Amino acid sequence: MTKRLSNENTVGDILQVFIKQNRLERGIDEVSVKEAWKSLMGNGVNSYTKSIVFKNSTLYVELTSSVLREELSFGKHKIIAMINEELRRDVVQDVVLR
Repeated sequence: MTKRLSNENTVGDILQVFIKQNRLERGIDEVSVKEAWKSLMGNGVNSYTKSIVFKNSTLYVELTSSVLREELSFGKHKIIAMINEELRRDVVQDVVLR
């Protein structure tokens, strides 16, 4: 049986409890990371992005441009830092560009 919450809890607190009890963190993290990539990289990079997959703390990004892939590979650590900063916690540990 679940723990009864007092009436003084915020909606955010109640949602956090619900997410943890139903083990929804992985799915929410996947959606959040994909949205962070799209918002941080902008239209230029997104137009060359074929697919985005987030699995086991690794972000896999498939790009259609080998030149862009090479250029982004130099800034992997910065990309990881930007996404984690956007999400306000350390979610992404590695980025694999294909």
